Amino acid sequence: MSGDLQVNKILGAVLATGLVIMGVKLGAEAIYKREAPEKPGYAIEVAEAAAGGGAAAAEVLPDWGTVIPKADIAAGEKTFQTKCTSCHNNANGGPNATGPNLWGVVGRPTASHGGFAYSDAMKAHATDAPNWSWDALFHFLGAPQKVVKGTKMTFAGVKKPEERINLIAYLHSQGSTGYAVPAPDPSRAPGAAPAAGAVPASGAAPAAGAPTTETPAKPASGTKTDTPLSGGSAASSSAAAPKH
Repeated sequence: MSGDLQVNKILGAVLATGLVIMGVKLGAEAIYKREAPEKPGYAIEVAEAAAGGGAAAAEVLPDWGTVIPKADIAAGEKTFQTKCTSCHNNANGGPNATGPNLWGVVGRPTASHGGFAYSDAMKAHATDAPNWSWDALFHFLGAPQKVVKGTKMTFAGVKKPEERINLIAYLHSQGSTGYAVPAPDPSRAPGAAPAAGAVPASGAAPAAGAPTTETPAKPASGTKTDTPLSGGSAASSSAAAPKH
C-alpha cells in the first residue's frame, strides 16, 4: 500500500511540474510579444531582374584608361574592408583565408595563387579568362556565381559599377601597379556612337536642315572635273560643286 502511495506522489510531482512549466510558458508569451525583425540579420543581395522580366542586359564595360585615373581608391579600400576581408587577405605575402590572398590580383593568372585549393569551376574558368584582366574582374565581381557557375565563392557581388571600379582601382594599388592601365578607348566612352550605322570617321552627320546631296561619284580616268587639283582659284568651281 505504501508503495502505491509513493508512486502516486512521484506521478503527481511530475504532473505538477509539467503544469507549472506550461503555465510559465503561456504567461511569458502573454507578457512578451515576439515580433519578426524588420530586416534579416544577414541580408543577401539579389541581382535585380531586367525590365520586362527578361534576361539581364549586357553590361557596359568601362573605359579603363579614363575611369582608373579618376577612381576613388579610398572608397575602394572601404568596400574591400566591408565586403571582402571576411574571406580574403590582401597583405603582401599574407596567408590564404576562405578565399585566396589578393595581393597583386589585378592581371594575375586565374586560379594561380600558390597554396589555395581552387574549385574545379574556377580552374575551368581559367580557360576562358586566362588572367584577371580589368574586364574579367569587372564581370566576376559583379556576380561571381553567375560568371563562374559552381564557384565556392558565395559572395553576391558588388552591384554598383562605380563601386566596383573603385574596388578594382584599390586592388590595382595593392601589388598590381606593374599591370598597365590601358590608354583611353573612345569606343567605350559614354554616349559613343554604336558601330552599326555609325557616321564614318571621314565626315560628320549633316546638320538639321542641311542639304542631303550625296557625294558625287569619282570621275572616270580622263574625265574633266571642276575641282582644281592644286593651286589656282577655285571660285568658279566652288559654286557648282556641292559642299560637304
